[in-house]
Amino acid sequence: MKKLLLLFVSLIYVQITFAQNELQTQPITDMKWGVDYNIHVKLSNDSNYIFDVNALYHSKTGINDSLNRVTYYPVSLDRDFVNQLKNNKIDSVVDTSYNQNDSISNATLWSALHTTIGGGWIHFLNCMLYSLESQQLSVTAPLMKRLKSKWRPKPMTETFKRTRKWKFYMPVNQKYAIKEYKIRKRKAQLSDINSVPPEFIELFLKTNNREYNQLRKEHRYNKLAKIDLVKILLGANYLGKSQIEYIRSCVLNSVLRYSVNQLPSVIIFDDFNAAVAMTLDKEGYRIEKIVFNDAVKLDKEQISIRKSKIIAVVNSINEANDKIFKDNLERYYH
Repeated sequence: MKKLLLLFVSLIYVQITFAQNELQTQPITDMKWGVDYNIHVKLSNDSNYIFDVNALYHSKTGINDSLNRVTYYPVSLDRDFVNQLKNNKIDSVVDTSYNQNDSISNATLWSALHTTIGGGWIHFLNCMLYSLESQQLSVTAPLMKRLKSKWRPKPMTETFKRTRKWKFYMPVNQKYAIKEYKIRKRKAQLSDINSVPPEFIELFLKTNNREYNQLRKEHRYNKLAKIDLVKILLGANYLGKSQIEYIRSCVLNSVLRYSVNQLPSVIIFDDFNAAVAMTLDKEGYRIEKIVFNDAVKLDKEQISIRKSKIIAVVNSINEANDKIFKDNLERYYH
């Protein structure tokens, strides 16, 4: 028994040591806009990365004009946030009195994930998307499959009519998914999906079922994740507690396994002729570094003014996203 206990303690120690070593943050020590129109980034571990400006995400405006849309930047998760979750996860293994989220927090997909990872709607979308891209979460997993039944409600309900042909708890088949999307749009029931990046919706709507299955065969997980994210939101109100717990566990596991070797996320702010290295934590977008393409033409005061404006824009985006989330999405899911 003592040997088993010693082995268990040793394993926990190894896990903690591994987590600490793995999560040594590598801040950006140097970042510059090269003459080759590439962004050159150097980390504290002396690793170097070169980003093609044309291939990076370009921010056309600071804040979306429409108040019912959030501003979404495809950025990586903040390492301190991942480190915090990993340490909490390890603590939960040691603590035998640890309990899973109670029935109230697992009542909706949003509340189950929010209780686990915190943050606002952007954080929710980003973590869900990463879970789908990394294949930790699958919309066709056994737990997501609906049991066959000949039962029919009397009188017939609208929910049954809309979902009776679904094989899963969400419309995996593109024909049924697009049909559900159009019904909800007609009934003005797209408050959460309206906050998904427009290019995700466009990809979802223009992909038929044959093309969707082809993406699966070709392992095009980047595109599949964007489509499946929309499908999960379309089916969110039809999920049972088992399905919600499955998705919650998959998302948490994917975040815990998040690689700290992910390349830094660089967003091009065209209005300021700037490249901005950013991450996402529970509070929103965080600026790591700012460089300007025309820095040689600017004096210190001009650079300071531009940086202040970019910081103000990002702060405003975080505030606007938080307000939209509180005003619309939390009310929709509760």
